[in-house]
Amino acid sequence: MMRLSVLCTAAALLSCGAAFAQAGGPIPRTAEGKPDFQGVWTNSSITRLERVPEFKELVISAADAKQWERDAASVAAADNAPSAADKGAPAVGDDPAGYNNFWIDPGKTVGMVNGTYRSSWITDPPNGKVPYTPAGRTAMMKSVGTFNMFDNPEERISNERCLIGFASTGGPPMLNALYNNHQQIIQTPDAIAINIEMVHDTRIVRMNGQHNPVGMRQYLGTSVGKWDGDTLVVETIGFKPQESVRVDFGLFVYISPDSKVTERFTLQDNDTIFYQFTVEDPAIYAQPWKGELVFRRSAERIYEYACHEGNHAVPNILLGARELERAGLKQPVVKRGIGRLDRPAQ
Repeated sequence: MMRLSVLCTAAALLSCGAAFAQAGGPIPRTAEGKPDFQGVWTNSSITRLERVPEFKELVISAADAKQWERDAASVAAADNAPSAADKGAPAVGDDPAGYNNFWIDPGKTVGMVNGTYRSSWITDPPNGKVPYTPAGRTAMMKSVGTFNMFDNPEERISNERCLIGFASTGGPPMLNALYNNHQQIIQTPDAIAINIEMVHDTRIVRMNGQHNPVGMRQYLGTSVGKWDGDTLVVETIGFKPQESVRVDFGLFVYISPDSKVTERFTLQDNDTIFYQFTVEDPAIYAQPWKGELVFRRSAERIYEYACHEGNHAVPNILLGARELERAGLKQPVVKRGIGRLDRPAQ
């Protein structure tokens, strides 16, 4: 496999991926003979959806990957250091916004797909960026600008209200986040359930089923699956507009309510799922955009995500806004940039 990986270039990733799937050895199968995806998986990584500015190419060298990992470890160590006793309280607007490094667990390694280190999950367009049309970028910025309102609980973002996880962890597409990057798959011939550790999302893939009627939307859309040989192909449509902006402290990606997401899950071996996705909406994106990553089998457990319990965030935010109004003050701009995982500029 290592010899094969040397031959994998960005221009030949799809064919190389197929070769890896064939070379991975026997895979677990269900009683019906289908690939058995059941178990706990993780996609934790410091690689993210879009390419970081330090890299121009999708595939990076082992030396660059290891340096990126060292840089990320240095940032984490600095964030985890004790506060200086003589520093005093942070200035207004510079507080840690409820999180510090203790709560963050994104992973420590650069993503590796089919034997190559990746600078982004996006493989097409070649620049590793979501290809918004002008109308799409306007829609994305409008959603980003209005999800942080202070008048009604329904105006707060869905993950803050403990409805949907951060950063498109539940998908589709299924991406990694600041923490809780585990998923559990439960499989039957008629349906496949994907339980996400982040906030408790569970997506049901209806095998050879039907999508919801037009107008009946769900936060994670409606997912219908079929088999293409040994690859599980899942098509999802019908997203709620409230889940258009997927947020993860510095990452904003817009999945339009009318987009179609096609995913391909391929067991390469007992411990690796090769995951590919395509997002389409010609009104929002200049082209269909594609990405790929891997899920690795984990021996760890899925833990309950306690989100509502003891959570006074939403009522306190709204109460604070009312106090500001009574005092004749403007509502503050909330900073959402903690936990930076990019490499420092060279």
